[in-house]
Amino acid sequence: MTSPILVTGGTGTLGRQVVSRLQEAGREVRVLSRRSRGSQDGPISQDGPVFATGDLATGEGLSAAVRGVGTIVHCASNRRGDAKATRNLVQAAAQQHSPHLVYISIVGVDRFPRGYYKAKLDAEGVIADSGLPWTTLRATQFYELIRNGASRLAKLPVIPVPAGFVVQPVDSGEVATRLTELTLGEPCGRVPDMAGPQVLAFADLIRTYLQATGRRPRPVVPVWTPGIGPIRAGAMYPQPGTGATLGRRSWPDFLAGKPAGATRAG
Repeated sequence: MTSPILVTGGTGTLGRQVVSRLQEAGREVRVLSRRSRGSQDGPISQDGPVFATGDLATGEGLSAAVRGVGTIVHCASNRRGDAKATRNLVQAAAQQHSPHLVYISIVGVDRFPRGYYKAKLDAEGVIADSGLPWTTLRATQFYELIRNGASRLAKLPVIPVPAGFVVQPVDSGEVATRLTELTLGEPCGRVPDMAGPQVLAFADLIRTYLQATGRRPRPVVPVWTPGIGPIRAGAMYPQPGTGATLGRRSWPDFLAGKPAGATRAG
C-alpha cells in the first residue's frame, strides 16, 4: 500500500492541479490547510482530498499533518517568510521516515536574488540542506500571473512597461503535469528548469493580450527601469544548453482557451 502524499498550497493555481493529477493517478492526497474545514482529517467530498490543518508560518499542526506521508509537495508560497515556512515544514518532516520533499521554485532566483526571489532561493537552500531526499523544479512565470497583470494595465489609456523586460512564461497545467511526474518518481535533486515555448518581451505580451481580448489598441510604451539589468540579460528564462523542459501551450493559445499539449525537451 502506498503512503499518502501531502500537498501544501493545494488550493492555489498550481497546487490544485497537482492534487487533481495525483488523484487521477490513484494516490491518496492530503492537503495542508491553515484553517479547519469542518470535516477535519477527512475528505470534504466523496472524491475530494483529505484536508489537514497546519500553519507553515508557526509550525503548529505540521507534525500531525505530515504523519505517515511518503512524499510532500511544497507548493505553498509566502513572499515574506518562504524560508521560515519551509524550515518549519522540514523540521516536521524530519520526524518521519525521510519523506521525499518536492519543491517548486522560480527560474532566475539565483540570478536575480531580490525580494520574493531571494526568499525562494533561501527556501531552496533549506530543502537542499535538510538531509531529506528532495527534488526541486524551477519554473517560469505562469500565464495566469501575466494575464492578471495585463488585465490591470489594460485599463490605462497609455500602458507603460519596463524596457527590455523579457520572460518565457509557461502554462501552469503543464508545470503541474511535470511536478506530478517528479512527485511519483524518485528523488533527483535539482532538475532542469521548465518554461514556455517562447521568449517574449513584456510589451509584446501586453499587445497580444489587448488583441486577444478585443480591447482597443493603445500605446504600449517601454520605460527605462533601473535595477533590472539581470532581467534584461535573460535572468527570467532558462539559459541555452541547460536541457530545460519546454511547454507547448503558447500565450495566444492560453488566452484563446485552447488546450495544452505535451511537453518536449529543449
